Amino acid sequence: MKNLLTDIAGVSVGHAHDHKLASGVTAIVFDKPAVASIDVRGGGPGTRDATLLELANTVEGVDGFALSGGSAFGLDAAGGIQAWLAEQGRGFVVGGAVIPIVPGAIMFDLINGGDKAWGRFPPYRDLGYAAAAASGKNFALGSVGAGLGATTATLKGGVGSASATTADGVTVAAIVAVNAVGSVTVGDGPWFWAAPFEENDEFGGRGLPPSFTPEMRAMRIKGAASATSMQNTTIAAVVTDAMLTKPQAKRLAVMAQTGFARAIYPVHAPLDGDLVFAAATCEKPIDPLAGLTELGMLGANVISRAIARGVFEAKALPFPNALPDWASKFA
Repeated sequence: MKNLLTDIAGVSVGHAHDHKLASGVTAIVFDKPAVASIDVRGGGPGTRDATLLELANTVEGVDGFALSGGSAFGLDAAGGIQAWLAEQGRGFVVGGAVIPIVPGAIMFDLINGGDKAWGRFPPYRDLGYAAAAASGKNFALGSVGAGLGATTATLKGGVGSASATTADGVTVAAIVAVNAVGSVTVGDGPWFWAAPFEENDEFGGRGLPPSFTPEMRAMRIKGAASATSMQNTTIAAVVTDAMLTKPQAKRLAVMAQTGFARAIYPVHAPLDGDLVFAAATCEKPIDPLAGLTELGMLGANVISRAIARGVFEAKALPFPNALPDWASKFA
């Protein structure tokens, strides 16, 4: 176990980014189609092919997910991942056509100091292709891929991941690009809101403060009260090797998104696009009630841990007035 999304057999992750652009893409690729669904809680989501994941619709399996910066421009990233998968002969067969299914989600990082003057076409399709081509079992955390340009209200954001296993040997894992409008740490201190769920000092082992003051509970968001400067959205995928139906994958996504509320304060705001993709590689049977309940519980835990790890591992952007990273303030 590497405490990564790729602890799930048959799952690969790759990053591609541009430091001048201060943005990037993270690709999640499945060896074979995975049963999938989605849960959206933020008030300003940006997605591609998310409707396919609704329970009334036909397609059950996906070949990958795209997590991208770039706001709506970043929706092109899924096309790049789709192109790479098509070269591998992967996808949904319709007659003689093979169509890779790659739902995507984006976050806003357009005014983080990077050079976004990319000309006629944004670079996210090419970044998506490069991320898929780089996918493998080992991948970096922090300021990489979709998390390169990410920020939170008080600190640099980034990509985080975590995994857990049930007593019956079923694994669930998450990857998150943390670009939250709220704060991931308590007040102005080093403590992560997700501290009760931390394992093996994976984000510093600081625990929680000895007491909570009103000042610690005060709202901290990007851009104060200005909606135009709220640069936000946390996007995630939770994956399991359990055998799930599409409705069960939906329930996993719903339960796992509880981890956002454990790790970000405030969360699911009007201009957040917070969402969770859920997918199952369908290798191990589970009890449909107690087993799924435990899986959802652990899904929320790994989401919250991944959010904290994304901020803990991040490095500040090299631009004037850039937010500091956690390590430069508290390590």
